[in-house]
Amino acid sequence: MTAYLNGQYMPLDEARVSPLDRGFLFGDGAYEVIPVYARRPFLLEQHLARLQRTLDGIALANPHSVAEWSERVQRVIVDGEFDDQSLYLQVTRGADSKRDQSFPKGVPPTVFIFSTALPLMTQQREQGIAVLSAVDNRWLRCNLKTVSLLANVLLRQQAIDAGCAETILLRDGLLSEGATSNIFVVKDGVLRAPSRDHRMLAGITYDLVLELAARHGMPCELRDIADAELRVADELWLTSSTREVLPIVSLDGQAVGTGKPGPAVRQMQAWYGAYRSQVARASACDV
Repeated sequence: MTAYLNGQYMPLDEARVSPLDRGFLFGDGAYEVIPVYARRPFLLEQHLARLQRTLDGIALANPHSVAEWSERVQRVIVDGEFDDQSLYLQVTRGADSKRDQSFPKGVPPTVFIFSTALPLMTQQREQGIAVLSAVDNRWLRCNLKTVSLLANVLLRQQAIDAGCAETILLRDGLLSEGATSNIFVVKDGVLRAPSRDHRMLAGITYDLVLELAARHGMPCELRDIADAELRVADELWLTSSTREVLPIVSLDGQAVGTGKPGPAVRQMQAWYGAYRSQVARASACDV
């Protein structure tokens, strides 16, 4: 697999960064994960726009224009082993000559891109997944997609250790998001989700699901969602760029709704798939 690192393309296993890189020492950087279908990145502009918002939020200058990012991303995709890929890109504040928490001066950022096979998730989409809940103990800038992910790692591992796929996070008794995802609630035909704020990272798929719901007339509410509402939901969904829309059929060992994927998630999956196919056809015409 080909990786991009600071202006050079190389085999992934040959990529090296300094141990003084601030991403390694402090988690001082931003990242994005972009799904690739048939060697075409999906919603690349939206991902790059979110990257820009994170870089602005951590006061780190973007090293590339949208056109430059697109060129580098496409080169890695073309050299990749798989047609459908999960592409990762990361920008850190670079490697200084010393370990100092204050921002270094005159240090170029570290830019890294690589891709792996996109997980199929076919069984999870069809049968649904089990999740557990936990207190959201992360910092209060969750709207930034930074590489400082230890809290998320520990929360996600709670789910894995319990044989679940994800951990739903609750702050002061209110839904924030999943450890690696956004969460939607369906009750009485109404789609509900937490509003965009500092407590959650609004995913690209989160935005697309809301757009598709509005386009097709599915009622939707963006507001605080109490823990108790999760327990009586007709449906719960997990969304993320690489997992798309997954039905949650079990929360903390208790069935969600009927314990099977519901009609609303099936409808959203169909709309999502149709939109993805439409974007793919449009991209093919642009080539």
